[in-house]
Amino acid sequence: MPVNDATTSDYNSKSYWCYPWRKSVTHKGVDILAKKGTKISAATSGLVLCSGTIRMGENIVVILDPKWRLHYYAHLNDLKTSTLSMVTKKPTIGSIGTNGNAAGKSQHLHYAIAPIIPYIWRIDTDRQGWRKMFYLNPIDFLKGT
Repeated sequence: MPVNDATTSDYNSKSYWCYPWRKSVTHKGVDILAKKGTKISAATSGLVLCSGTIRMGENIVVILDPKWRLHYYAHLNDLKTSTLSMVTKKPTIGSIGTNGNAAGKSQHLHYAIAPIIPYIWRIDTDRQGWRKMFYLNPIDFLKGT
């Protein structure tokens, strides 16, 4: 669990691939609720590919794990890691915020996982089902399944 002291009751277990979801149409991650400033830890060890602010004014961290998956952390209040640094599981990489497209909404971490090589066998007939090859269900990762 990347959010300090969070449990499965701090996110909606049905929020992954939830439709409709604002501009992105389908929610491709999980939002873990917590108070602003709550520490966020790396959910996996790996290489920090990005630690910074993207065009939408949002603080993010992207970590490449040993299985070649990207772990995406968004809406961070502050950043405690740097691009091209190595992290191990559990060090603080930032804290909960509400920036970017989360402004004015509940304070949370948006957490998503994407494989480097698309998993074409994951395509289905769901709304935007063809995009499932680019995302993994982070709730399965959080539960250890």
